[in-house]
Parts: sequence; structure tokens; C-alpha cells
Amino acid sequence: MSTDNHRLVILGSMDEFVDLVECAKKRDIYTIVCDGYEDGPAKAHADKAYLEDVRHTDAIAEICKKEQADGIIASFSDLLAECMIDIADAAGLPSYLKPEGEKFLREKPLMKQMFQELGIASPRYKKIRLDTLEDDFAGMAFPCVIKPVNGYGSHGVFVANSIEDVRERFQSTAAQSTFDYLMAEEYNDGQEFNIMTWIVDGEARIISIADREKIAFEDGEIPQVVRCAYPSPLTAELQEEAASIATKIAGYVGLENGPLCVQAFYREGEGLAVCEAAGRIFGYEHELVTLGSGLSVEELLIDCVYDQPAAKARVLAHSPLFATHAAGLYFHGHDGEVADTSAIDELGALPDVVEYRPYCRSGDTISHERGAKPYVVRYYVTGPSRESVDSLSRAIMDQASVLDPDGNELLLRTTATAC
Repeated sequence: MSTDNHRLVILGSMDEFVDLVECAKKRDIYTIVCDGYEDGPAKAHADKAYLEDVRHTDAIAEICKKEQADGIIASFSDLLAECMIDIADAAGLPSYLKPEGEKFLREKPLMKQMFQELGIASPRYKKIRLDTLEDDFAGMAFPCVIKPVNGYGSHGVFVANSIEDVRERFQSTAAQSTFDYLMAEEYNDGQEFNIMTWIVDGEARIISIADREKIAFEDGEIPQVVRCAYPSPLTAELQEEAASIATKIAGYVGLENGPLCVQAFYREGEGLAVCEAAGRIFGYEHELVTLGSGLSVEELLIDCVYDQPAAKARVLAHSPLFATHAAGLYFHGHDGEVADTSAIDELGALPDVVEYRPYCRSGDTISHERGAKPYVVRYYVTGPSRESVDSLSRAIMDQASVLDPDGNELLLRTTATAC
């Protein structure tokens, strides 16, 4: 692959983009990082950086033209992927997905419509409005997950056990969306998976199937991810069905070559029920794919822009049955001032902890305000077997502690459901 004069805009500057910038620079690609974070770590590694909100499509399209960019990359979050696709379209840059296809992966009613038309099993849902709640919930069973139609991440999402629960929180959730109605989805308590695929010439190839383990820390709150373990013991059993589902979705949205990820539930004898699909790679865990299998997601994303044959070769040579087992442990916390992180620091030095990333240090404040760090601390662990990874996960979860100045525990108690 010739890299003469390649100039790449990378949309996003937080920690997970540092490796992407470095991979591009090793290929002699000029890197231009752009987002609304003034001190985003990846900006210090890039050849050039711009402070511009990623939602400002026209402004960033103009930056692409000014910099004579010939490629643009974003991944790891719905917001970044959606903005990248819109910016590429506005700037005349290549992208694996067009805005008219992306809308089926962003607007939940359209996504559910797509699943129905494709015959893909998915939890039952209804559109709900504040002034017609009683009628809207007819035939639905509680508990239900209430979601904004086109919100990002888990902002505004909650579990409702009654219509009164919905009525009480309707407006705050609606504020996370541009629509005047919400989505109610019947709660599925089956085993949950993160499924990463890469579409090659219209056919889905499984990159990974991971167990997605969650805990609801408070009644009515959406369960939070506490561990993702790679590969799932059910990978061999589920990969054919998962690939078939992803191939159908890719065809519907017009995705021929590029990333497509799915969150799904499974009950024995019932198959997979898809919760959501996304035209991106999952963030805060794509590194686990590399740790377990050796496949570099960063290299794959760059190949998707500049060398499709190389991307295809990488994917076809890859197996989702990883030789090494890996897990990401994600710790949530209460709001408060951090005073003592010695316990999590000691755990970060344990053998087989391959990455320890505290997001708060002594003197910092844990805050759940929008834009704050998603976790208090994150660990990546590896081992030769699932049993060894589960054992290390339990030890870390049992002993992790972050204290405030009065000695009160700030971490929410975490116990992985499967380990």
C-alpha cells in the first residue's frame, strides 16, 4: 500500500484513539485529530489537531477540505460513527456506510422495523407518548426498558416496573432525544452478548462473541456493564446464527465492507434475540480482541479506508475462537471526592493484569455529569483459560476499593454474573 500524501482525519481524541493515531503514523499517514475535547490525549500524538464539536458536520467537512484529507475514521461510539458518516458524505470522502443506511442503526423505531422486515428476533417494543401511556402499553409486559429514540450511550435509559414509573421519568428521558416519544422494550433477562463482525463483500465474518455481564446497582436503573469476557464459551455454537443475522442487517443498510456490531440475548432453545445493531466497533473493549487473538482493530480500520484487500485478508485469516482468554472489568462509583486509591493500584500490579487504567486519582471528583469519564477504573486481564480469567476477575472484584476522605467506599459493589 502506497501512503504518498495520505492525510487522515480521525474523529475522536480520547484514550482509545491514541493507538489509532500511532498506527496511522507508522504508515507515514499524516494525522489530523478533531473533536470538542481540548486536552484529548490523541491530539498530543497527532500531526495536527482541531478543537471542533464532532456534531458540527459542515465545519469539520470544511476542515477535511482545507487539510486536503483523503480519508476519515471514527469508531468506538455511536455518536462518533454517525458524525463520521455524515461528515464523509458532506466532504466527499469515502465511507463504509451512507447516511441513509446509518439512520436504521441510529433511530430505534427504524431499527426495530428493519428487524421485523428481516425476520430477526428482537424484544417486543412500542412507541410511547406521555398523553397516551395507558393505551400505548396495552399488551406489553413489565418490566420494560425505556429508551430515547436516538440518544447516545445509556443516557436517559431506565427500567420501568409500572406505567407510573414511566410517567415520572418520561420528560427527563425525552430530553435525551430529538423525538417527542420514547421506546418501551420488554426486558429480556437472557444471557447477553457483544458480537463484533466485519462485513466482507456483503457477508458477515465473526470477529468476536463476548459475554456481556451487567448489574443493576439501583432499582429502576438500567443494568451497567461490569465485565466483558472474550471469547464466550458459546462462540462456536452461536457464530453461524450471528453471522447470518449480521449479513441480513448489512444488506438492508447497504454495508458492503466495514464494521457491524450487534448486542443480543440468548436463551437455550430460543436462539439469539437482537437488541441493537451499530455500524462501528465497540469501544472500551476492542483492545480485548487484540489481546485474545492478535488482530489489530486499529490496523483493520485504517485498511478499511486505504486498503480494502488487506482488510479482507486480515478478516478472513482471523478466528473468533481466541487462543488467549481476556476480559475487561469496569468499575462504577458514587459521586464524591477521591482520597485513597491504594487498593486498586495494588490490584493493577497483579500478574496477568495487562492494562490498569484508573480514571480518578487522589483529589479528583467522581461525577456522573454528562461528559464525565464512564468508569472509575478499568482492568484488562488475560489468561490461558476461561477459568483462570474468571478467578482473577473475582479476586479483583472482591478487593477493589476507592475511598473518600472520610473512609467511605466510593466504588459500587461489583460481582460478575458468570465468573
